[in-house]
Amino acid sequence: PIEDLEKTIETISYRFLKNLGGEEVSAPDSVVSREEPSYGSAISTKLRSSYRDLSVSQVQSMPNMSIRAKLKKGFLGHSTINHNYEMKPINGEKVVIDHATRLMWHQNGSDEYIKRKKAQKWIADLNKEGYAGYNNWRLPTIEEAASLLEPVRRNGDLYINLIFEYKQKWIWTGDKKHGSKSPWLVSFGDGAVYRHVRLGTIEVSNSYHSIYVRPVHSVE
Repeated sequence: PIEDLEKTIETISYRFLKNLGGEEVSAPDSVVSREEPSYGSAISTKLRSSYRDLSVSQVQSMPNMSIRAKLKKGFLGHSTINHNYEMKPINGEKVVIDHATRLMWHQNGSDEYIKRKKAQKWIADLNKEGYAGYNNWRLPTIEEAASLLEPVRRNGDLYINLIFEYKQKWIWTGDKKHGSKSPWLVSFGDGAVYRHVRLGTIEVSNSYHSIYVRPVHSVE
């Protein structure tokens, strides 16, 4: 985004000079905040963690989002949160901590697509084994999942940060469309939020059933 250009140039300049060695280089405040993350950071964005039934218009009015096109079943857009990601191995298992939202994400997500009814069982098994030492993993809300959407394709052909696995083009959320049982989805292939569609007993979406699970839990 153009509003981040000055900070980006500042960050690149600092890292370049730092790598040259020699005289000590003072880091600008914007770089310090990114390279020395802390759970106690004064600046954070609180996202809803409890599930809700949401209409299309409510989803299109979510905070911290920039919408480039409204659709009948959702929208195309990206998060406006200034993320502060940190990859962290715990017990040999990878997680991504976002210090800006105080969320911990499963770095890989599920290796295979999972139907909605089995998504909760997959997470229950994850909690049973205590992935990365935690047993409170869950499906993200639509606000949490949409916060991962990047403004441009950064990870292969996906609108998601390079720190995450790039296989999961679609992920489930715990929220549903108001007045139906259709869950809300996030598409990193399109940079979009959609509601899941059912035709009779057949589940359909632009993903051709290829919907994955990327669990999250809140960092206290």
